[in-house]
Parts: sequence; C-alpha cells; structure tokens
Amino acid sequence: MARRRRASLIEDLIEIASRLPWWVSLLIAVGSWLILHPIADKSPDTLKGAHQLGPFMVGQIFRTFAFFGQFVLPAVFVIGAIGSVLARAERRRLRANVANARESGQTIEGISWREFEQLVGETFRCKGFTVIEKGGNGPDGGVDLVLHLGTDKYLVQCKQWKAINVGVTVIREFFGVMAAEGAAGGFVVTSGRYTAEAKAFAEGRNIQLVDGVLLKRWISNRSTATPAAPESSNTDKATELPSVPLCPVCNEHMVIRTAKRGSNIGSEFWGCTKFPVCRGVRKLM
Repeated sequence: MARRRRASLIEDLIEIASRLPWWVSLLIAVGSWLILHPIADKSPDTLKGAHQLGPFMVGQIFRTFAFFGQFVLPAVFVIGAIGSVLARAERRRLRANVANARESGQTIEGISWREFEQLVGETFRCKGFTVIEKGGNGPDGGVDLVLHLGTDKYLVQCKQWKAINVGVTVIREFFGVMAAEGAAGGFVVTSGRYTAEAKAFAEGRNIQLVDGVLLKRWISNRSTATPAAPESSNTDKATELPSVPLCPVCNEHMVIRTAKRGSNIGSEFWGCTKFPVCRGVRKLM
C-alpha cells in the first residue's frame, strides 16, 4: 500500500477551512486581514542601542510574518470557503441520491463510511443544525460531527455497521465523551440497529439513538407533523393549531411552553415533549 503523501501546512489549513461552514471561513479570512495588515504596515522602531537588538529582531520577525500572512491566510480561507460550498453541493447530491434510492441505486448500505458521515451531517443541516465535520481517520472514530443549535452543542458518532448491532459499550464510551466535552446532548447514528442494553443505557441520558429505519425516514422527509397530546401542566400549553413542528434534536412532537426564567421569562416557545430528557426548542412563530 502506498504511503499517504505528507500534506503541507497550507494544505492542512485549506482542509480545515473546507470543513467549516463557508461563512465562518470568510469571517476568518476578513479577520486575519484586519489583524495582520496593520502589523505589516507598521514602521519599525528606530534601533538606538545594542540593548534594543533583541526586541527589534522579535518585532521584525512579527512584521515579516504579518506581511506574508496578510495575503496567505485570507487566500487560504477563501479557498476553504469555496471548497465548503462545493462540498455542501456534493453532500446534497448524495442525500438526494439516497432519498431516491430506487431510481439512483445508491442506498445507505451501499455507500462508504466516509460518505455515510457526510450523509448524516447533511441530514442534520437540513434539520436546522450548524454542522462541523471532524474528519476522523477511520470508520470507528470517536466524535464524527459537532452540531450547534443556538448556544447548545451536540456530538454525533456515526456507525455504519451492517452485520452486527451497536452494543452498550459504544454508547457508554460516547456518553463519557459527551460529559468531557460539556455537550448538551448527543446522537449515535447507525445504518443498522441497537441492542436492548444500548437502548436501556441511552434512556434518560439525552442520547438519541438513530437506527437505519429512522435515518431513512429523516433523509426521505417522510416525517409528518401531527398535533401533540395535551400536557397537564400549569405552565405548558398544548397547541390547538392543526399541526405542530417536530423537535430539531430528537424529531418528537413539540408543545407550546412558557419560559420560567432567564431574559425571556414569560414568553412562549415550542418545547420538546420529551423535556427534560431532550431540550430542543423552536421559536414560536
């Protein structure tokens, strides 16, 4: 097997930038120019004695780095932003092909583990999350995707296991990573199924287990919003609208709730019916 060619620092930066949302890469490009250009444009201090030689040389090194960096870093992150846009288009095509598997012949079971991670990431983007791909080195890595929804962070681990069920050991280790990362919740996504022990462990720990059946439903957008059952709570109201949204985190139905604390106290919002296990929210339109 041929060895993988060592990538340069610039190639690594472009790859990192391409995994970020395109607008984040553009913001970094603009920010790097605004920070480095004034440093590069600053006139060097006058050297008045040998005792100033050290600080003078350090300043000169910084100005040299800033001079080249003011052009290189913005260019790198602009290229990364373009790569992010192209990669997003490719992920959309992948998701469309899997959703129309009968016509395209491309199924969840037939794609590579890398494509599976990309497919899962695009599915979460379509559900309203900001997605950052970690770009693991293999199909059995730890965290594959980092999701952001408002101020909350969620972790995703992808398991394209076709022959065996995902066991409790995987879920237990993932829960430990969630705790270490301070995540509000997490998802383990597989093209197969989960053991009964895995399901029992995930219960009550804000871990959503997504099996192949549920994932296919998410991809195909076959989930329909129907009225939620009323809740007997003084502060929670069941909606009387003809339809209600689904939770962006766990895909369950939502109900209208009233904020009890914080800056929005007294205001109403859509809250997940599985609260407090799931803390997904949506704005009340």
